[in-house]
Amino acid sequence: MASLTDTHAHLCDPVFDGDRAEVLERAGAAGIAAVIAVGENLADAEKNLELAILHPMIRPAAGLYPTLLDLDLADKICAFIRSHREKLSAIGEVGLDYWIVQSESDRELQREIFRSFIALSEELSLPLNVHSRSAGRHAVALLLQSGARKVQLHAFDGKPSAALPAAEAGFYFSIPPSVMRSEQKQRLVKRLPLSRLLIETDSPVLGPVAQERNEPANALLALEAIAQLKGISRTEVIEAVAMNTRQLYGEAFS
Repeated sequence: MASLTDTHAHLCDPVFDGDRAEVLERAGAAGIAAVIAVGENLADAEKNLELAILHPMIRPAAGLYPTLLDLDLADKICAFIRSHREKLSAIGEVGLDYWIVQSESDRELQREIFRSFIALSEELSLPLNVHSRSAGRHAVALLLQSGARKVQLHAFDGKPSAALPAAEAGFYFSIPPSVMRSEQKQRLVKRLPLSRLLIETDSPVLGPVAQERNEPANALLALEAIAQLKGISRTEVIEAVAMNTRQLYGEAFS
């Protein structure tokens, strides 16, 4: 079977501190070879690097959650990413969140911070792992305006019409297990080409059952949902998402 990756999970979350090794064992048994561990702040970034030493299937990332409107902290995260470039697989998660951030002045600050991470992505040739809650169309527009090239839009909650320009630009969309219970994500999968899809879990959230802890093994449920929604074989989806992951993140994910 092709090598599969959970392309967005919060494995540094304390909810996994008691059984992280067992969680990763279950992921491996399910066919997941690697997990991109995203971060929301500097402490997460540091913990992800430590966890990757203990668990080689963890591929660390570093980012700043979009609701943390702190330019100084953003600068520190950028410096951290530069100094640990060779150990990191992605810049994330970063992006826009218009669900929580609602004032225009705060949204402009959010966009300024996001632009700094887009520029860093281009500088270091590191993929962006992007959050865009209630801001899908705006995030896509900003990415396109800024010349971003290596982009994963995680758990995109917008309409297919907002996603298609990003797909046409070569961006990827990662589908979580919550696709099993989300009509919005089901519509997205049906409209987007298979060549633009990845799988993720966003563990410990966005699992197949609301309010239950999610984990990387459940990425296979997203894969199976894609196959069902597109009316194609599981094998075809496995091969496609594995190839898509390699194209975005490199041969280290093969």
